[in-house]
Amino acid sequence: MVYMIMEMVSNRRFTLTTGNGQRSRLRRLKNGVPQGSVLAPRLFSIYTPDLPATISRKYAYADDLAIMHADGDWLAVEGALSKDMPTLGEYLQTWKLKLSTTKTVSAVFHLTNKEAKRELKVNFNNETLPFCSEPKYLGYRRHLESLHKKLTSRVALLRRLAGVLEQQRCEQPP
Repeated sequence: MVYMIMEMVSNRRFTLTTGNGQRSRLRRLKNGVPQGSVLAPRLFSIYTPDLPATISRKYAYADDLAIMHADGDWLAVEGALSKDMPTLGEYLQTWKLKLSTTKTVSAVFHLTNKEAKRELKVNFNNETLPFCSEPKYLGYRRHLESLHKKLTSRVALLRRLAGVLEQQRCEQPP
């Protein structure tokens, strides 16, 4: 098993081919696992069991990590997330993992639409993270779609029941 994992993460090479057929020279990958590999999420879990303690809660899905903090005070939310980012950044750097700057955003989840559009000011490395009103987080969309399907069927059932009860009430003599 160890030999198979070592083969998977070492001696990997690639070339880049452009739309017009030009190819780059052969390059070697020095770290990481193949994109989409079945073992990648498991290796990530094995490699990162010692994630540091944070004020915010940590959620992991495959090889993605999210931190979330709930508080009635927006400044407290921004402060907690901003304090946790350097902690996680140092951890990633220590273990030679890279933070994906293109996927790292702040977002708000709130029951009030107006508040859900509120832009958080979360800082990391002296920069404010970009705000995204509809972040893409693996597994999250599937969860929402599943929840939507369940709620739709239950609301339909309740409407049918309400209609039957209303009809029975109307049919009863006064």
